[in-house]
Amino acid sequence: MHAFFPDQSVLPLPPGHRFPMAKYAALVAQVRHLEAEGLRLQPAHAAEDAALTLVHDPTYVRAVQTGSLPAAAQREIGLPWSAALVARARRSVGATVAAAHAALHEGIACNLAGGTHHAKVSGGGGFCVFNDVAVATRVLQHAWPRRIRRVAVVDLDVHQGNGTAEVFDQDHSVFTLSLHGDKNFPFRKARSSRDVPLPDGCDDPTYLQALAQALPEVTAFGPDMVFYIAGADVLASDRLGRLALTPEGMAQRDAAVLHWAQTLGVPLVLTMGGGYAEPIEHTVHAQAHTVALALAAWRQGAGCG
Repeated sequence: MHAFFPDQSVLPLPPGHRFPMAKYAALVAQVRHLEAEGLRLQPAHAAEDAALTLVHDPTYVRAVQTGSLPAAAQREIGLPWSAALVARARRSVGATVAAAHAALHEGIACNLAGGTHHAKVSGGGGFCVFNDVAVATRVLQHAWPRRIRRVAVVDLDVHQGNGTAEVFDQDHSVFTLSLHGDKNFPFRKARSSRDVPLPDGCDDPTYLQALAQALPEVTAFGPDMVFYIAGADVLASDRLGRLALTPEGMAQRDAAVLHWAQTLGVPLVLTMGGGYAEPIEHTVHAQAHTVALALAAWRQGAGCG
């Protein structure tokens, strides 16, 4: 199973910045032992403008590239501009695009970052510059118009995927499912195809029941490919999450989605989404377990192959 990653793990962030950049390199290091079981780690190439502008306004893409975004727009992203930020954002999209192509042939593939679901057509937000899942969806629909007509995004990050919902609003070729904290960021929610708002303190049984009730709607949609944003910020230890899932509950969530995609017989692209646990090792460990579960599913022949 291919696991792509943006090989740009260091950003010049100010002291005390709350974005846990170190988790990405830590995740790559933690899953390296899975190479012996078939994981194929591969640095990703940067996404080109031609791919980014399938989703994003060319004016926005140019402003990001040149560092000429208005200060308010840069603050909304929440990360200071730098050439390294641009490179990483492009490679994060590139990793999901590469994983999508790999999943077509292998059944399952992943991006060890990604899930940047707050980025909209003309702007970023919430630590997201470009929307990797939206771009990969459009790239695949253009490259494989007969094979990839309908795409489902199963977004289980604790924060609603407002950017993805906006990009695909009124687009009947894409189904967006979002399970998220009702009172969490973004405080102005967009409209997904199916939104499942969850209360603060939501525990394992409540969450898993909500997921089980929502997935049949995605099944009925009949996707040709699934993008799964497997946010680890649902954990009780997450400082930005406000839900109360245990690591065991998160593992059951991941296993349920992987089994569901296997039953559908469609390729699945896994992205990591958010995770801000204290200590951050809780996030890294949980996401490494997500990757291990996906690898086990791939080894058992999950997906379309």
